[in-house]
Amino acid sequence: MFEHLKEQPADKILALMGEYRADPRKEKIDLGVGVYRNAEGVTPVMRAVKEAERRIVADQETKAYTGMAGDPAFSDAMIGLVLGEAVPRDRIAAVATPGGTGAIRQSLELIRLASADARVWLSNPTWPNHPSIINYLGIPSKTYRYFDEATRDVDFAGMIEDLGALAEGDVVLLHGCCHNPTGANLTAPQWEEVIALMKAKGAIPLVDIAYQGFGDGLDEDAQATRRVAAAFDECLIAASCSKNFGIYRERTGILMAISRDAEQQKVTQGTLNFLNRQNFSFPPDHGARVVTTILNDPELRADWEAELEETRNGMLALRQQLADELKRLTNSDRFEFLAKHRGMFSRIGASPDQVAAMREADGIYMVGDSRMNIAGLNSETVPKLAAAIVKAGV
Repeated sequence: MFEHLKEQPADKILALMGEYRADPRKEKIDLGVGVYRNAEGVTPVMRAVKEAERRIVADQETKAYTGMAGDPAFSDAMIGLVLGEAVPRDRIAAVATPGGTGAIRQSLELIRLASADARVWLSNPTWPNHPSIINYLGIPSKTYRYFDEATRDVDFAGMIEDLGALAEGDVVLLHGCCHNPTGANLTAPQWEEVIALMKAKGAIPLVDIAYQGFGDGLDEDAQATRRVAAAFDECLIAASCSKNFGIYRERTGILMAISRDAEQQKVTQGTLNFLNRQNFSFPPDHGARVVTTILNDPELRADWEAELEETRNGMLALRQQLADELKRLTNSDRFEFLAKHRGMFSRIGASPDQVAAMREADGIYMVGDSRMNIAGLNSETVPKLAAAIVKAGV
C-alpha cells in the first residue's frame, strides 16, 4: 500500500534549519526556528525546572498513568495561571495534551465532533500549523485580515470588516498574546470591539496562548484571554508550556473548554477525555508534573517568575537595540515597530528575494516571509543584522 503514498510538502522552517546547519560560516545567524535562546545561543533549562525535576526524581514512586485528562493538579494550576478568577472553575473542562500543538489539535477535533459545519477563521497571517492541521482534518476555514504590511501593525479595520461575515456557530482562532508570526497585538479597546462583534454574530472563540510571560508580563499577557473567556458562554483555550517554562521537548500543553454551566461542563469533560483516548490515550506527565510543582510551590514559582521576567526584558532590550541601530543607519523611524512588537517574532517587511540575499551574503537565516526570531540575536549580532537589512534594501 505504501506505493500509493505521495511525498508531503517539506516544512519550510525545518528545511531552513537544515540549510543553517549545513552553512560552514562561523558568523551565521539563525533567526528562523521558534525557540528561545540566551546570549550564548543556548536554550537553557530554567533554575526552577531543574529544582522541580530534582524533587520529582527524589520523591516520585510510580510511573503509572495519571488518567486520560492528565493530572487534575496540572489542570488546576494552569487554569489559575491562564484564567485566574475570570471564569467559575465548575464551567471549565480541561485535558493535558502533548504540547500546545496537541491542544490545538484536540480543540479542532472537538469542534469537528460538536459541529461539523462550523468554519474556523484564522488570522492572515498565522502560525503555519494552524491551517495545516485544519486542512488535514477537513474542517472548513476562512481567513481574516490581521497585519498591515505597510505600517507593520494590526490591520484592525480589515479585521473587523472580514469578521463581519461570521455566521452563527463559526469559530474564530485568536492569538492570546505575542502574535505569531507578526509580533503585532490588539490593544485593549480593540479586543473589546472584537468580543462585541463575535458575540453579536454568535461566534465562538478559540484562543491560542503560547507565549504568556514573553510580552508584557504574566498577568498582562493573560488579560485578553481572560476578557474573552469571561464574555462568552462557550470558549476554547489552547495553552503551551514550551516557551515560558522552557520545556520544549517535554511536550506540555493544556486544552481548556468553557461551557455555559456546570451540567454542560460534565459532558464536555467526558468528550475531551474520549478524544484524548482516541488520539494518544494518556497524555505525557513529566513536563506537566514539573509545571505543577513550580506553580504550587511559592519559592519555586517566585524564582521561575523572576527568570521569566529576565527573559522577557532581554528580548525587549534586543528589540529596542535593533530599532535604534536601524534608525541610526537609515536616519528614519520606519523600523520603530520592532520596539513596539511583543514576543519572539516580528515580520520586518523584507521580500523573499531580500531574505534570500541576506542569507547568501551575510549568513542570516529567517523565514521567507521575513519572520525573524528576536531571541536568536544577542547584543553583538544586532549590528550585523541591522547592517544586512539596510544593505538588502529592506
